[in-house]
Amino acid sequence: MNVNRRQILYAGLTGGALLLAVPSLLPAHPPGDRRLIFIIQRGALDGLQAVPPVGDPDFGGMRGVLGEVAGVQKLDSMFGLHPSLAGVGKIYAQKQALFVHAVASPYRDRSHFDGQNVLESGGLQPFDMDNGWLNRLMGLESGLNAVSLSAGVPLALAGPNTVASFEPAPVGRINQPLLDKVSALYADDAQLHPLWEEAVDTRKLAYDIQQGEPKTATQAERLARLTTGFLKAPNGPRIAMIETQQWDTHTQQISRLKNQLSQFDLLLTGLQAGLGDMWKNTLVIAATEFGRTVSINGTGGTDHGTGSVAMLFGGTVAGGRVVADWPGLKRAQQQDGRDLKPTTDLHAVISGAVADHFGLPPSKVAQTLFPERSVTPLRDLIRT
Repeated sequence: MNVNRRQILYAGLTGGALLLAVPSLLPAHPPGDRRLIFIIQRGALDGLQAVPPVGDPDFGGMRGVLGEVAGVQKLDSMFGLHPSLAGVGKIYAQKQALFVHAVASPYRDRSHFDGQNVLESGGLQPFDMDNGWLNRLMGLESGLNAVSLSAGVPLALAGPNTVASFEPAPVGRINQPLLDKVSALYADDAQLHPLWEEAVDTRKLAYDIQQGEPKTATQAERLARLTTGFLKAPNGPRIAMIETQQWDTHTQQISRLKNQLSQFDLLLTGLQAGLGDMWKNTLVIAATEFGRTVSINGTGGTDHGTGSVAMLFGGTVAGGRVVADWPGLKRAQQQDGRDLKPTTDLHAVISGAVADHFGLPPSKVAQTLFPERSVTPLRDLIRT
């Protein structure tokens, strides 16, 4: 096994199967510094169901039973919010949530793997870049260290800058005798000893964060608790990435998406509550690899599409609105006669929001995060 001074893999820190990838969570940062959370929605979220365009006269006819969800919260004259997102609706009412609709990355095919690769790398085509836009962002400002709440480092955070990863799991006990033995083993190793000590410190921090967590806590609640705990720690990261799964609703979409959105709602409200005063300096970006078809398929679901919705949350967001150059849902207005046509560039959303959130030059951010194409950052997403 090759050992890199900046990244190493450890197992068995709890006496169980938990895996921990720990480079350093280095410099301490003032409590007022801004935080960024990126939530990837793997599987292709149906933006037309999450933030339905109920004011479009073709919505009901094109969506069939999917357009008949009761209890939609009205956001404005055109858009509503799925009833499972009640907590998100409260954040929206506080003007701390913003939705950008009919949005997509440059990717125009319908492979999950390729679409997620483009979303995470910030490239123009699948697999033309081997590092991620979040890692490149870390190089733009000192102290932008990061953690991924996952078993390993995802592509969005892959690259030359140090990243930690931690897989959320039910809290287990720390096997202190094992830690002491391994620490002694590495005591005289100038390369491995500091890395191991960092791993132990991070695992202990995670253990402390998880103390008192109810045994009935959902995965979403665990993710929120760990994420906010890491971000609030004195030596913790300023960037966190959360992976959410199972947004691929080919069948029985009504019931499956209801459950998915309920968990997403728990995650967002958990982040807001857990961060407390730090929420006012936080930006959360949630995005998916592509959208889903406008019309329902034969199994009560939708198939892979193009346009979807991007979501921004946090105290720095100029929220309480939906940003959309709405293309319409008539068959002739759809992408390839089947998908929501994208009219806003996801890369423009990310670069504009991140630049204004951290007070960085927008053009430099766009060039760094998305170097293979010319991107004009979308402005006015963040409060001045």
